[in-house]
Amino acid sequence: MQIDVTTLTYEQARAELVDVVQRLEQGSSSLEDSMNLWERGEALAAHCQTWLDGARTRLRAVAAERDAAASAGSPADTAPHDSKDA
Repeated sequence: MQIDVTTLTYEQARAELVDVVQRLEQGSSSLEDSMNLWERGEALAAHCQTWLDGARTRLRAVAAERDAAASAGSPADTAPHDSKDA
C-alpha cells in the first residue's frame, strides 16, 4: 500500500519521485506498472510544487516585511549586526 502523497514532506516526496523516474527510465516495468508509476510521479511532482510554492510565498512575505521595515527606518535594520564591526 502506498503512502498518501499529501502526508509526505518535500524531501520524502522528492526522494520517491527520483525513485519513480529511475524505475520508469529502466523501462523494465509492464505497461500497467508504468502507468501506475507515471500517475504516482505526477502526484509526487504536484506535491513537491505545492511545497515549493508555499516556500516561495513565505520568502516573499519575509522579504516584504524586511523591505517595509527598512523603508520605515526601523532602527533594528539600520544598526550594525556585530558590535565588533562598529
